[in-house]
Amino acid sequence: MDTLKLKSSSTKIIAHRGLSGIEAENTCSAFIAAANRSYFGIETDVHKTADDEFIIIHDDNTERVSNKKLTVEESDFETLRNIPLFDKNGLDFRKDLLMPTIEEYFSICKKYNKTAVFELKNKMEKSDIKKIIKKIDDMNYLENTIFISFCLENLIYVKEEYPNQKAQYLVCDIDIDSLVDTLKKYSLDLDAYYGNLTQEIIVELHKNNIKVNAWTVDNKDDAEKLIDMGIDYITTNILE
Repeated sequence: MDTLKLKSSSTKIIAHRGLSGIEAENTCSAFIAAANRSYFGIETDVHKTADDEFIIIHDDNTERVSNKKLTVEESDFETLRNIPLFDKNGLDFRKDLLMPTIEEYFSICKKYNKTAVFELKNKMEKSDIKKIIKKIDDMNYLENTIFISFCLENLIYVKEEYPNQKAQYLVCDIDIDSLVDTLKKYSLDLDAYYGNLTQEIIVELHKNNIKVNAWTVDNKDDAEKLIDMGIDYITTNILE
């Protein structure tokens, strides 16, 4: 199996949870598979654990990716770290498939010179955001990181620490007038559900110097329509 190739353009393509169309999502295998291809960036998700550590996983619990059902934010790091994950087929386990650490994810992005598109899951305390930023800064990779979150407060905390840090506000529905005001107020770009983006919305955002990322686009025709509209980024599981 391989990726579906898009026409050449200036649009930057981001591998959603790593190359999750081929490898198990949010694993080092998926990150390396993306890193060895032409992707601009590799996206992932981070949760806080019960013992104030951080771990890479998308869902609030482990049921979909393993044979255990644990609530991530109510479980300690070591317990989560030692859970074997399903392979891509959702049936088999591989001993190398574990929930990665922040450091493992950023080490792969850094080694392969890929932009880290880092989603802060759920609302975090400002102290948590500061810890995360310090970890990335210690690896000298903040300049190559884009923070994303559905929680506006998370992104405000990021901007308070580093006003020039790249960050995108994740949304599904788009109320363009209020959204532009919010994005301009906090110097944020937009990461929106692709089905709700139109040419008019993209033009309006660009008029206000706001870049636009579309999630999660796996249909080639849809992606190429967005490219023709002038989209800045496309987040995808399988397109390249």
